[in-house]
Amino acid sequence: MAVGSTINWSPQIAELNIFSMPFLMPDYEALDALTGGPVGERLFELIRENGVVPLAWAENGFREVTNSRRPIRTPADMEGLKMRVVGSPIFNDIFTALGANPTQMSWADAQPALTTGAVDGQENPLTIYSVLNMHELGQEHITLWRYVADPLIFALNEQIWDSFSEEDREIVREAALEAGAHGIELARKGLIEGDQSLIEELEGYGVTIVRLGDEERQDFVDATRPVYEAWRATIGKDLVELAEKTIAER
Repeated sequence: MAVGSTINWSPQIAELNIFSMPFLMPDYEALDALTGGPVGERLFELIRENGVVPLAWAENGFREVTNSRRPIRTPADMEGLKMRVVGSPIFNDIFTALGANPTQMSWADAQPALTTGAVDGQENPLTIYSVLNMHELGQEHITLWRYVADPLIFALNEQIWDSFSEEDREIVREAALEAGAHGIELARKGLIEGDQSLIEELEGYGVTIVRLGDEERQDFVDATRPVYEAWRATIGKDLVELAEKTIAER
């Protein structure tokens, strides 16, 4: 059994890169529309076709960008920054398009690199930033841009699933749904309208937090559009169009 990130599973199932399409999802409502609608259903079908039984969605949240050098408000502010990114090709493409110098490394390697200034910044959900006390690693500038999301999937090996009784399957499925819903609640705590307590906590550490306006965010959308279009074929034109339609109609 596993709780896997769509980022980590995307090398095996390319369609899971849909959540890493730059600036596809502007808010949690859009993310929920994807996971809870026809896009999520199609992704679960693909996972089943690969011998894995998906049970429920959870999430790490939207990934925000941080660095030790300066506030990031425009794509030009990214120029030349050495940024630790996860080991997925689309992340390399996005940060390269923004003029940064992306480098893929494990978090074990990233922590000392950030501390010494060998790497300027990174991107992760703010819940992870908080738990790892990244302000102590020199990450004193945060930009809230919601450029990609990091959903999680509760899943089970198909052979194990088939060995369960129908009653046990229902118990496991319900437990996964309950745990996934709780995980989503925790991932968003302090980051939603009416509850900005996590953001306020981080500001209390002296961290500078940039909140992009619509026009400012659009500049990043425009700068990464070539990456978006290049990955449309890899993910699947029909799935991307379905995602765009679902978000537009939410």
